[in-house]
Amino acid sequence: MSTLSIKRIALDGGCFWCTEAVFKMLKGIVSVRSGYAGGHTEDPTYEEVSSGTTGHAEVIYLEYEPDQISLRDILTVFFASHDGSSLNRQGNDVGTQYRSIVLYETDEQKQETKKFINELNASNKNGKAIVTKVVPLDRFYEAELYHQNYYENNQSAPYCEIIINPKLEKVQKEYANLLKENYEQQKS
Repeated sequence: MSTLSIKRIALDGGCFWCTEAVFKMLKGIVSVRSGYAGGHTEDPTYEEVSSGTTGHAEVIYLEYEPDQISLRDILTVFFASHDGSSLNRQGNDVGTQYRSIVLYETDEQKQETKKFINELNASNKNGKAIVTKVVPLDRFYEAELYHQNYYENNQSAPYCEIIINPKLEKVQKEYANLLKENYEQQKS
């Protein structure tokens, strides 16, 4: 793997525990880190972000190999695993820290994401419009250690069983072609 081929993007589709678990399954994803972006406070803590006063969203920061997984595939899974038409809310998680947002690093990512959202809106004549924001990634702040690999470290926690497991099952069923080889064996 050449570091020259690595691309980066940040996504918020609600709680970063869910989003991190989903994207760790996918081939071509080099790393997934939970953290905060899109706000105005330097080095925010989870408690500060949770208060809704920092302007930050709970995001995952992806490093991916575009020759293994396309941005279009990443966006497909992203929009299939959360409700991009819900403003500042994903299920029971409410607040601007749970807003649907794509934070891009390149103009190419920006253009492709906007085109993808336009296609989703055009194909959904009777549904609600996508409210996902597409903004440049200014800074990413890594979340506290206990947020990293949350699902892997807490699979029997009620939140993981009730909220995360159904998302993982949906992605495994609908996007099996995008999963890492032997994914089932890796998570054991």
